[in-house]
Amino acid sequence: MTEKQQQTGQPDQAEARLAAAFAAMQHAIPLLLFTDPAQASFTTTARQVLGYVAGLSPKITLQEYGLDHTLAQKWRIDRTPAMLFDPEHCHIRWFGVPMGEEGRVLVELLLMLGSRVSGISESSRQVLDQLDTPRQIKLFISPTCPYCPQQAVNAIKAATARPDLVSLEIIDIQIHQELAESYGVHSVPQALANEKLIAMGAQSEELFMASLAKLEQQTVFIPESDAKEIDTDLVIVGGGPAGLTAGIYAARAGLRAVVVEGGLLGGQVAFTPIVENYPGFTQVGGKTLVDIMVTHALEYVPIFPGEPVMEIQAGPPIMVITSRRYFTTRAVLLATGAIHKKLAVPGEDRLAGRGVSYCATCDGPLFKGKKVVLVGGGNAALTEALYLRNVGVDVTLIHRQAAFRAQEHLVQNITANGIPALFNTVVAEIRGQEKVAEVVLQSTVTGESTTLAVDGVFIAIGYAPAVDLAKKIGAELTADGYIKRDPKHRTTVPGVYSAGDVEGGYKQIVTAAGQGAEAALAIFEDLIHPYWQTTADQ
Repeated sequence: MTEKQQQTGQPDQAEARLAAAFAAMQHAIPLLLFTDPAQASFTTTARQVLGYVAGLSPKITLQEYGLDHTLAQKWRIDRTPAMLFDPEHCHIRWFGVPMGEEGRVLVELLLMLGSRVSGISESSRQVLDQLDTPRQIKLFISPTCPYCPQQAVNAIKAATARPDLVSLEIIDIQIHQELAESYGVHSVPQALANEKLIAMGAQSEELFMASLAKLEQQTVFIPESDAKEIDTDLVIVGGGPAGLTAGIYAARAGLRAVVVEGGLLGGQVAFTPIVENYPGFTQVGGKTLVDIMVTHALEYVPIFPGEPVMEIQAGPPIMVITSRRYFTTRAVLLATGAIHKKLAVPGEDRLAGRGVSYCATCDGPLFKGKKVVLVGGGNAALTEALYLRNVGVDVTLIHRQAAFRAQEHLVQNITANGIPALFNTVVAEIRGQEKVAEVVLQSTVTGESTTLAVDGVFIAIGYAPAVDLAKKIGAELTADGYIKRDPKHRTTVPGVYSAGDVEGGYKQIVTAAGQGAEAALAIFEDLIHPYWQTTADQ
């Protein structure tokens, strides 16, 4: 119990809601925990986590066994901690502890098992119904990875929807690093089925099911049935700070608005280890801040995550086509944010996910005790370098300039933590066969090249605006490649607006949020008095 609970003798609201949800389940869920005294710390944590959820409902029971128990042989348990969930009904094994980002995955898993309802979409159901041979999924995750819960829930849905053919092993790479190594896993989330790689990174639900069915990664999903059509006033493309804030302000202004996000809600903020000085927070975890924003936005506006926008057709009405449905709308706000910049050097793309990473929070634990370089010299790069050092990675910074361009307190922390840096240096090539083995470094002063043996390359050199949709619809860009817009966030395409990092300017969360609010209010005013109609009349 929390300190507040101990004082009042009453459960907090979150715990009460969780207990109520478990009480509504129709089916009992036996939990089996297999432990080994040699892993005392992990065992204690696993026992506490499962004991807590079991204590919330009599429908959840917990039994603990050692590896020498006959049940360990029956269920082929050869490593600990291992958790089995209602093994007579489904085939889901979790090798690790559901901590951090995975806590809500555990809750969703229990609710699915307790209701015997997977909640998959009709399109996903049609894909799974076509399976006629078994699928054994191995999903590698990390408690610090914000992308992992989405992929874990996808895999759980498949295993609960087709328990006759689909089995699932969830593997925590922080605890079972040697298993990840044996499968060549150097980034998370990563999914294999029948020992074949089917996904690197998170996917939409339908794409995961298609990848599972075809036993290879799919990048486009075409529903077999017509997508549903939704009529609205405003479609906001992008679920980062700008898009979420725009949704709140648009709804408060009386507009029927929706937020559509093809990737991870929160954008770049979701995998920022620590956000400093966002108003109201001296320090806050990036994913925590995203969760707060999403929860707030959901009070005002529907959010459609995991739905990449495929096409925007001019109107009126404007048609926005996603991977799952159609939206007819009066206006569109492009809050598509930015994507990681690449080094564009030989070996980078080939070894991506095999030692080359753009997310220290996601993949850092895989490199504990190993040597890596982190390329970059700004705030993000130094923050990620400090995170890597904190999780036990031997990290060296590589920066093309003579000095860092980060805030002074970050520079001081780098020095205080003894993190070495190579200045006036660039990575010219990344080498390795199955995984990263070395980098070729080049001096920007002398041009001299050297090689450095490393196990990984983390890249944090900034972001490029995500303007593909803008270009598809003919919106003009600035000389720097950002969306060109007027003071009211109007693009050069009537009825289409922009906000956030895709516009350029200061790359700050608070700035993006402010632009989202500005754009929403401007759209409200324009929909009352459409500027494009006034222009046409003149």
